Order: sequence, then structure tokens, then C-alpha cells
Amino acid sequence: MSQTLNRRHALKYMGVPLMLPLGGTAVAGLLTGCGGGSGDDNTPAPSFASASFVAMAAPSLATPADMARTLVNSTLMVKFSDDSTQGFSLSYAPFFTTGDLVPDGKGGTLLAGGYVDFAGKPIMDTTVADKNRQFFSDSPDGTSLLKLDNASVAGIKGNAVFAVVQFEYTTWAQDGKTDMYGKLPSPIAVLTLDQDPATGKLSLVKYHNVDTAPAMGLWITCGASLSPWGTHLSSEEYEPDAFTIASNAQFKAYSKNLFGSETQANPYHYGHLPEVTVNPDGSGTIKKHYCLGRISHELIQVMPDNRTAIMGDDATNGGFFMFVADKEKDLSAGSLFVAKFGAGFSLDTAAAGAPISWIKLGSATSAEIKALADTLKATDIMDVATTDPLDASFTKIWLGGKVQWVRVKAGMDKAAAFLETHRYAALKGGSMAFTKMEGTTVNAKDKIAYSALQNMQSSMVRGNAAWNEAANITIDKALNAGGVLAHTLSTGQKDTAGGAITSDWVPSLTKTLLIGEDLATADALGNLANPDKIGAPDNLKFSEKLRTLFIGEDSSYHVNNFVWAYNVDTKTLTRLVSMPSGAEATGLGVVDDLNGWTYITSNFQHPGDWGVPLHNVVKATLDPLVRANYKDRFGAQVGYLTGAVTSVKLAKIG
Repeated sequence: MSQTLNRRHALKYMGVPLMLPLGGTAVAGLLTGCGGGSGDDNTPAPSFASASFVAMAAPSLATPADMARTLVNSTLMVKFSDDSTQGFSLSYAPFFTTGDLVPDGKGGTLLAGGYVDFAGKPIMDTTVADKNRQFFSDSPDGTSLLKLDNASVAGIKGNAVFAVVQFEYTTWAQDGKTDMYGKLPSPIAVLTLDQDPATGKLSLVKYHNVDTAPAMGLWITCGASLSPWGTHLSSEEYEPDAFTIASNAQFKAYSKNLFGSETQANPYHYGHLPEVTVNPDGSGTIKKHYCLGRISHELIQVMPDNRTAIMGDDATNGGFFMFVADKEKDLSAGSLFVAKFGAGFSLDTAAAGAPISWIKLGSATSAEIKALADTLKATDIMDVATTDPLDASFTKIWLGGKVQWVRVKAGMDKAAAFLETHRYAALKGGSMAFTKMEGTTVNAKDKIAYSALQNMQSSMVRGNAAWNEAANITIDKALNAGGVLAHTLSTGQKDTAGGAITSDWVPSLTKTLLIGEDLATADALGNLANPDKIGAPDNLKFSEKLRTLFIGEDSSYHVNNFVWAYNVDTKTLTRLVSMPSGAEATGLGVVDDLNGWTYITSNFQHPGDWGVPLHNVVKATLDPLVRANYKDRFGAQVGYLTGAVTSVKLAKIG
């Protein structure tokens, strides 16, 4: 037993707590001897055993500056096989604030989050006289952190690693009055980062705008995931309705900003899955997959088989979708399925759960669906009525909270399945009943997938106009604070027609894992949901090594949104991060081992996006602070969690 350990036990027995500094090499050096070891050079180095987080308190108006910034006061404790520990006092390290000028790797600069048109020219904000400027996003979102074995980028002193970052939208033009949501083509960038081998710290060396012209531009890119083969899987949510596109002012503005014409953009080119490949020089290329269904893609999670993917569908009357690719590491061809739930769906975490069967909607290649998208109009594919046509050839469905009646044109089932996926899935009997199914992720060891429901309301609530009893997704009262579902993954499954599903990773049973708690009346700060529980979960990522589900919030019910860590073994929920008030937590990602270091990426969107009555108590105090911190509320940040001295490491430091 070492002297350090003896002293710790002596203090314990004397009733005196031992205070240990946390973070980086100092704590690692102090605790190296804890838990035994003879000091013999032949003794094997202790291995990682487990990790746990120590929670931070939610900020309050006692320290308003903390409510107006990204606050991290949490701690990660790592335990090793010899019972010694290593601690990291966590902090937030931004790569940039949108609107910053950042290095382009060629000796010049680019505007971080800046918008460009189809030809790559800056899109200008002219809403303030004599102050024209390039539009830039206040809403960075999905982020993937990765490395390439053959990376070669000038200016790297340590290890070259990369991050792909997408920008969902911008909220306002600079006049503060012109709504820009969904009216600009979403940019996506590759960041080249210099990783210090000694500390794991990351610094930005190069920012590259990916040319999105091969994907016909990008539409409202929200969450993202890193594929098992190292590509960035993006998203396009809230697919524009092709049946009402002629009167869609938002889509006309999008088309005008992208192409210079209000009528050139084709709605069937949007609502799909873009995939970005990073090149060794820090550039990137993009392709869009048209065969994974045209839905409100939040993000997808590809299973360890490199073929099976489950998808979040951020919609009212949304569904739970699955895609099984024909070949590994290739999403350009495969089969699309929608879930049909049996009885048993419940918010009770102790309930048995609801079984899932799968309706096969069709099989296709991306190329053939792209060809259909290029040539077909909505009325070529389906007949749609908004009042009962009193015709038995039509089927009643629920879409976006409203009732419609639909009929597929002869020979158009494939087009309907992949271009009018919401309507077709409902027609075929899918459980199109979820409200805002957001992030998805997988716990491979336990073969459990997770889905976030930002809110559980409207189409899920018995008696609501959007509710369909036959969908078997029913709760008696809305839960605005939402929750997280857990799906058991199984092998040997068949679709509802009896066909074998060629995957060992098929969701077969759904239970509720975690739920938030709505407050009957707002608390003193204005929270409408319990701030010590999850509220409107959105981003989800799972760490196999840490055995932890990370949860980021997009809440209109918490005054500050949080990032949480939920240990699936100990069932402990820990608050890790508080975002600036009014901001959404986005860009959540976790990489267990990147050249020996562990990273949690975390961004935020639209700081100071004040809600009524949510922010009535705090707005007057916090608004000037948020404006000072984040470019008058037009800026937002992209970054990661790190330790005080080094980044996080799950092996002994020093």
C-alpha cells in the first residue's frame, strides 16, 4: 500500500475529507499511486475500469453571467483496474463563433457559417442600409469528429484530425425583423484541427466549405452522425410538401437565394440523406442518398453491421423508419421499412413495452429515385384530398396533425414510397403517430437503440385531432418535456408480408427509458419543466467505453438548455453543461478514442431566442449579456468539452 493511499485512509478515519485537485496531469500525477501497486517496473499498467460524472448545478440569477454563456462545472472521474482514479474538471473550448473570420488553409480567411449560393458566391444580407454583409448562421448543428490515416494538411504541428459541421439555418436577418428560417441553403464545412499529442487539445487550422451543388444544395440540416466507415451522415428535416409548393413562400425564398429563381428548386430534391466524405487535404465531397425515404430526417444511426440504419423523423404524425442497405458501407441501394407498433406503448419505465413489426415500403437505388424526383410532379404520384371524397379508393391518413385522404396513381408505388414517404407509410398502415422523434443512437454491447422524443403531445395524445387510435401510440396527457425510448435489437425478424429482414439489428420492442416532468406552474426562474430532469431531449449519442448515453436538449421548457450524461448501468443522470439562455444544445458527439484521447463535441444555436412566458423573469437581465457575448445574438459556437490542463484520457496520464 502506497504512502498516498495510507494518508488517504488515515484522513478518512480521522473524519477529514481529502480534497483532490481535478484536471489534467496534476491530478493524474497525484493519484497514480492510489489503490496499490508495488512500483515494480514489470507491473502491468492499470487498465480502464469505469467512469462516472459529477454533476454541476443549474445556473441562476445569482450569477447572471453564467446563464448567458456556456457553463461547464462538471467533473469526469475515471477509475482503473487497480482502484486508482484520475479526474478531469471539464470546461468548454470553442473552435469559433459563427461570423468569425477563420483560416482557409491558403493564407486567407472565410466567414464561419457563411452562406453561399449554388455557384459558391456569398449570399448577402441587405436588410440594413449601407451595412451589407454576408449572411452567416446562428445555428450550427450536427458535428462529426474523425481522423484519416493518410491526412496531409499544411500547418499541422501534431496530429491532423477533422470535424464536419453543418449549419441548420439562420434565425433573422441583421435588421432583427426579417425571418430567415429555412430560406437559405444550409452550408456544411470541414474543419482541420491540430491535435496536440501531449495534451489532446484541439486548435483550428483550416476551414473548408463543402461544395453542395452535387446535392442540389442542402435543406435545413439538423442532427448528424458519424458512420462506422468514417463519413458524416447529414440530414434534411421538414421536407417541403410538394402538393402545396406553389404557395410556399419559404421554399420560394430558398430557391431564390440558392438558384436566383423562385421556381427552380424542386421539392423532391429535399428531405433526403446527404453524406460527406473528408479528403486527406481537409476538403470534402458530398452526395445525397434518395433511397432512405423522404421524411423529416433528424439524423440516422447506422448499426455495427454497416448496413442497418434507424432514423429519427422530426414531425407531427411522424414514424419510426429503418433502412437496410444491400451492401455494407454503401447507402446507395436498399430496402425501406416503417414500424407498426403493437399494444403496450407506455411512459411507465417499468412497463413491458410495445412490440414492433415492420412494413416493407419498397426497395430502390438512389439513382432510380433521383431520376423519379427529377421528372415527376406530386400529382403524377398521388391524389390527395383534404376533405372526404366519399370514394372507397381513397385511404384516410393523418399528416402533420391533420387528416387527408390519399390514393396512389397506377404504377407509382415506388415513387410514392420514396418521395411521398409520410403519406405512403400511413396508407400502408405504419404507426405514424410520434411527435418530434429526434436523435437516435445505439448501445452495441447491449443491442439497444435509443430515440429521443422532444415532446410527447398532439398526435400521441388520446382524443387529439392528430391522434389515430389504430397506431397504438397513445398517452392520456401530453408530456411537453418529452423522453427517451429504448428499442431492443433482434435477429431473425420478418416483415409483415413474411419476408425475411436480412439484419441482426432490427428493433423489435420499445420501452420508455427516461422522461421529463412538466411543472403545473413555472418555478421562480421561469422553468416550465423540472430543471433536474431532462427537458425536450433532442441530440443523443452513446459512448460504449463510458457506458453513457449523452442527451442534449432543445427545450421551450427549460430557461437554460442542458447536456446530460445517463449511465446505463448505474441509472445515474448527471447534468454536464448549461447552454446560454435561449440557446439549443446541438452538435452532440462522442469519440471514445481519437489517438488516445476522448472527446465530447457540443455546439449551441440561437442564443437569446427568448420565449414567452419561459424567459419573462430573466430576459431583461440576460439579454444585454447574451448580446455582448455572441455578436448581438447573431453568433453561436462550435466546440468540445475538455479538461482544465489536458483533454480527457481514459488511460493513465503521467
